[in-house]
Amino acid sequence: MAIGLFILAVIIQLAMVLAIFLLSLSRVTGSITVLVTVVITAVISPWSLILGLPMALLCLVLLISSVRQSLITKPVYKALGGAMPSMSDTEREALDAGTSWWEKELFMGAPNWDTFANYPYPQLSEEEQSFIDNEVEVLCGMLDEWKIQHEDKDLSPEAWQFIKANGFLGLIIPKEFGGLDFSSYAQSRIMSKIASRSPTAAVTCMVPNSLGPGELLMHYGTDAQKQRWLPGLAKGDEVPCFGLTGPEAGSDAGAIPDTGVVCYGMHEGAQVLGLRMNFSKRWITLAPVATVVGLAFKMHDPEGLLGDPKKTDYGITCALVPANHEGVVTGPRHNPIGSPFMNGTVDGKDVFIPLDYIIGGVENAGRGWRMLMECLGVGRGISLPALSTSASEMTYLSVGAFAKVREQFKISVGKFEGVQDATSRMASNTYMLEAFRHLVTCGLNQGGTPSVMTAMAKYYATETMRSVINDGMDVVGGRAVQMGPRNFLATPYQAIPVSITVEGANILTRSLMIFGQGAMRCHPYLFDELQLLQSEDKEAATKEFDVLFFKHLGYTFNRGAKAFIAGYVGGSNNAPSFADSFTRPYYKHINRLSAGFALTADMALGLLAGDLKRKEMLSGRLSDIHSHLFIATAILQFYEHGSKSASERLHAEVALQNSLYTIQEAFVSFFANFPNRLAANVVSFVTFPSGRIFTPPSDELKRQLGDTFMDDFAANPFRDYLKTMVYYNTDADDVTGRMEHAYQTLTSIEPLWQKFKKAEHQDSFEGLTFEDHVVHASQNEDITEEEAEVLIQYNAIRFDSLLTDVFDEHLSQVQERANPHSLDNAVQQLTDYAELKSAAQARNGIATDSDALDDDLNTFTDADVSTSTDKPTGDANPDHGYEVDGDVEMVAEQDTVEEVQAQTDFEDSDPETEALDPRYRDAESHLSERMSNNHRLNKYNAENSDSVDSADKPDHFDVVNDSVQKSNNLDSIENPQVEDNVEKPSSSDSKWRDGLRRDESDNV
Repeated sequence: MAIGLFILAVIIQLAMVLAIFLLSLSRVTGSITVLVTVVITAVISPWSLILGLPMALLCLVLLISSVRQSLITKPVYKALGGAMPSMSDTEREALDAGTSWWEKELFMGAPNWDTFANYPYPQLSEEEQSFIDNEVEVLCGMLDEWKIQHEDKDLSPEAWQFIKANGFLGLIIPKEFGGLDFSSYAQSRIMSKIASRSPTAAVTCMVPNSLGPGELLMHYGTDAQKQRWLPGLAKGDEVPCFGLTGPEAGSDAGAIPDTGVVCYGMHEGAQVLGLRMNFSKRWITLAPVATVVGLAFKMHDPEGLLGDPKKTDYGITCALVPANHEGVVTGPRHNPIGSPFMNGTVDGKDVFIPLDYIIGGVENAGRGWRMLMECLGVGRGISLPALSTSASEMTYLSVGAFAKVREQFKISVGKFEGVQDATSRMASNTYMLEAFRHLVTCGLNQGGTPSVMTAMAKYYATETMRSVINDGMDVVGGRAVQMGPRNFLATPYQAIPVSITVEGANILTRSLMIFGQGAMRCHPYLFDELQLLQSEDKEAATKEFDVLFFKHLGYTFNRGAKAFIAGYVGGSNNAPSFADSFTRPYYKHINRLSAGFALTADMALGLLAGDLKRKEMLSGRLSDIHSHLFIATAILQFYEHGSKSASERLHAEVALQNSLYTIQEAFVSFFANFPNRLAANVVSFVTFPSGRIFTPPSDELKRQLGDTFMDDFAANPFRDYLKTMVYYNTDADDVTGRMEHAYQTLTSIEPLWQKFKKAEHQDSFEGLTFEDHVVHASQNEDITEEEAEVLIQYNAIRFDSLLTDVFDEHLSQVQERANPHSLDNAVQQLTDYAELKSAAQARNGIATDSDALDDDLNTFTDADVSTSTDKPTGDANPDHGYEVDGDVEMVAEQDTVEEVQAQTDFEDSDPETEALDPRYRDAESHLSERMSNNHRLNKYNAENSDSVDSADKPDHFDVVNDSVQKSNNLDSIENPQVEDNVEKPSSSDSKWRDGLRRDESDNV
């Protein structure tokens, strides 16, 4: 009985402590509650004081201020103060720069889903949509990236003028200054569409609208500076660039050696107070063509000319200087890998500028780093993610089309499980990127400069894009390896390093910036505590630290309790009001992982303190956790506003499982490598008491998504949606349209193609070539004449889409690629294999399948034949191929998907009616004209084979080849002569048939 009461009392005490932490009671309220509980449990069982007395003593310490500060606050303050490295003004500004948004909710371990549900989903205004549908569409049509990269090394003059004249450089500038003042989402969509056509043009338009003078002027410029520069920037009269990085300062931009020293000098004929500048900038986009240059430099005032003799070093400052200012040198170009956008150097030696060139005036001297950190966020959150999303979406479309069109081992390559392992990643990652873009621009649309969110967007968007394109290269293989204007993957593949490197190298963005800034901007107490630790007034700081520190402890214990409960019963059931049966479990997982992350982050910050700055691998794993929590919520938001179709759910499910699994593995790796093993094991047990709980997507899910990846329209609405996000076309001569044209053609005739290929793979047709098989199938009435033409047309389109480019011996000129399977050339692919085989079988007394067919055809009379040829065929027949208005509709004009599909709706075909339709008769005669002559040549060859000995055969084949070439030049019935060197068979011999089963005497 006593033991039972003791256990009951201990359980009550522990439950009480857990309740205090879960309810997040204040220090005073919680301490009093513990004391009361200890007394009650002592009455139940005096032995409970074994645990109760230490708890009671701790509560007394917490309640008595002098004791608490002496025993806890001051020792902790001193220990942390010694462990934290000193922080420069630049570092302090960097950590304090920017605002926070939804990422803070996830960092703190208790996301408010009502807030999340109320975020306005980004949409385009009518003006923004019109700009994308018109100006952006026109610009994309002007761009040829192969020509830009390999011939002009620049945009065409027409493209430059169009960009400037139509406001592409002033998307962010307010309308009062002549700009377009578009939303962040609209900017992202515009840059995505341009990038889908030309990364060079996209970067050209991107830079002035992200990190550039315009952004800095809008937020920090004086009224005079805004009036001077913004109208010109909006109209394109001024082209901006911004000089930040240099030979000695890349990712560590705070270490720039460029200087500006306050002094007197001459400007516009007068002596004024200004700066003597020395700078050397590298890798500056638009520098070679810029008319105005933004400069970041370290400002010094050794003589105290600004009025404060004690302040000589002001820190990083930003100024705006005309490119033609005396001493400023621009022009030499760099050659960025993958895209020849304008990029070069900016140099200056002893350049004097007045103080009013400082952005924002003298009042902003020394504030440049904060200004840059906040404005960099726009480029990271809009431009680079837009380029990454666009590249992934174009890869999705092109590789999906290729995977369906390209066949190996008698099936589409996209059906192989090994390929589906890659294509399922491509599909889910592209879905993730589009979702990511929406949530990030949603935050940017609401104002502020969320530096942590935009750092996440920059790193994970560009890295995911790298994965998508690499997977695409694996799937497409040799078609993507050979350079040339046909290659639809080489350009984004080559441009990967640019996105990975610019605006903060990816390695440092992940390992230093995301969690480093996240801890400062998203933690409710850490930044203020850090400020107090750096304070010179230690006594006052200690008193404030006492309050913050115990609030911090309460926050940590609350998250620990939530993580502990979630580890056993799952996360909180809190979810947005729109959650459904599919998404609700994922919200529960996010609640659990968010609480675990808050506890883990606090453990790392508390035990490692300043050392965490150097533990970049640990910091990188914390970045992965935080970022993929954000990404998972982005996927859920995007799904909620999508079609919610079965195929879209498949995309979302794989993407969500990937994110959750990534988070789990980052936790596991973090705990395994944390230096304090005891703490790591305790927190690991609290957050994952049963071990791993998430698995990567199953093979079955990957197979399903791999199949969906090759679908379109209703079967895959997401693919249809992507067409609206990029520059989409089906032009058979376009770098991206070529493959899409083949794909859409296949989609429209797929039942026929699959039926024919299945029979072909079963060796149902005689002959050596595809064209032989089509002829044989037509002769056997397995397919109609119209179907035969459709098959040959598609085969030509398919073959052309798979061709790679060829060059001259110096790789300087692209050469034309002939398509041997085109309708004009198909006749040359026919062989006499089937007839030779049939003749041999006849000589040996072997019955053939064609005998019965021959008997049927022999019943045709000469009168029947002559009737069929009373009228000329082709264009010479006034009843053939004419439209209502009398214009001739050539076969080349009937190649749209709709017309091809109309010609191949064989289930509902009506031959009697179709025989009167000019389109069908024109298609029939067109193919017949090319096929029949070759069969006459084959007949001649067969009849004379006995009289031609082996020594003479080469000359005979030359004659045949020459005749075939001549037949390709027959444009109409106006040139009906058969070659002189071929003996025309008698019209009375009705046994001879061409590929369309016409009598040989047809007047073709």
